[in-house]
Amino acid sequence: MTLPPPAQPDQPGPDPHADLAALARRGRLLVLETTNAAGAGHVGGPLSAMDLLVALYARVMRVRPAEPDWPDRDRFVLSKGHSAVGLYVALALAGYFPVDELRTFDQPGSRLQGHPDMTRLPALDASTGSLGQGISVGVGIALGARLRGRGFHTWVMLGDGEMQEGQVWESVQVAAKERLGNLTVILDHNGLQQYGWPLRAGEEHRGDRRDPFGDVQARAPLEAFGWRVLEIDGHDFGQIVDACETARSLAPTGIPTAIVARTVKGRGFSFTEGSIAWHARAATDAEVAAARAEMAEEAS
Repeated sequence: MTLPPPAQPDQPGPDPHADLAALARRGRLLVLETTNAAGAGHVGGPLSAMDLLVALYARVMRVRPAEPDWPDRDRFVLSKGHSAVGLYVALALAGYFPVDELRTFDQPGSRLQGHPDMTRLPALDASTGSLGQGISVGVGIALGARLRGRGFHTWVMLGDGEMQEGQVWESVQVAAKERLGNLTVILDHNGLQQYGWPLRAGEEHRGDRRDPFGDVQARAPLEAFGWRVLEIDGHDFGQIVDACETARSLAPTGIPTAIVARTVKGRGFSFTEGSIAWHARAATDAEVAAARAEMAEEAS
């Protein structure tokens, strides 16, 4: 009998998150195709958040796509509601509705409006769009769950630009005061916002706007208000999943968790990455073709 070769502990094993990476690649192309079909939409933010959204719906959150109103499901609030197309793509890939329905995005009568509308799409837990308000909704959901003795977890995704909204920090204080360990905020920290503070002498020029946090680290104010803060690479699925599982496991401590995910605006394509021009615009036919070509070359 031939013995098998000895194990090679130094050799990396199969990627446990390869399926998530494949879904995210497909999701990014769907974002471009969807905005192209609609002739409108945001691209930069959905692309920076795609890995986070895919990980949440395909691995982290306790949900039932065939039963979107399941009472014990985890709740998710997309506070940066202008990135709705990214959320819709993640929902479609998770099986909440057919991928073909994405082509109705932002059209009259569609369930997939330009900003999330929970009265139209049962898969949504909040209607959002006015920046800074989503975390307040999440605080209310998490507090309600605790008062009713429900075990689900509430997740809120914030954009770094909306962290300049005062309502965000009022909610941050309330969450800490009420000891909402069942609440986790994920900050899509891509460092580029549509309208921000003007650049000062000597600052790095990124697009035509500066990092919304400037010289202040994103974690500092959250920790000051009593939150637990985890910093991760928002495009590393291992780090994303580990951070989310850690946040859930620490819920009984009563300390809310913020995951600061460092991301790249427009992630995924050479012509979209790091460009503020893609904050709000639709992809052209030529750009969709270029994206498909890049994905084909990457896969070869």
